[in-house]
Amino acid sequence: MKRSATANWTGSLTDGNGTLDTQSGALKTLPYTFKGRFVDETGQSGTNPEELIAAAHAGCFAMQLAHFLAENGTTATHLQVSAAVELIPGTGITSSALTLVGTVPGIDAAKFAEIAEKAKAACPVSNALGAIAITLDAKLG
Repeated sequence: MKRSATANWTGSLTDGNGTLDTQSGALKTLPYTFKGRFVDETGQSGTNPEELIAAAHAGCFAMQLAHFLAENGTTATHLQVSAAVELIPGTGITSSALTLVGTVPGIDAAKFAEIAEKAKAACPVSNALGAIAITLDAKLG
């Protein structure tokens, strides 16, 4: 299975701008800029590659975890996953920090943490990000 996205960029790095489009159409002419990537810490200037990696990581991990929980006979009622991807200019992307709050009837905190760690290791996006540090803070809510 292959999925695709297209980036269009015009101008220089600092003064230019671009748009992103995805095969599914979920992102269509989504703007991104230097300011949105390196200057605006609020994230209100548009998206950036790191934000999209974070979304991919959070989504992939949530799906992998849901699968492992169901295999354990403890289907999740709700999983809330956030991923914070850090970019250090001049160094690159250095980490992705996953934060998980799960509502899972019939499971204790130790088993939940064990299955969450297993999902982190098995998640295809985690594996693709193998060159960076990946942390997980998992809690039952």
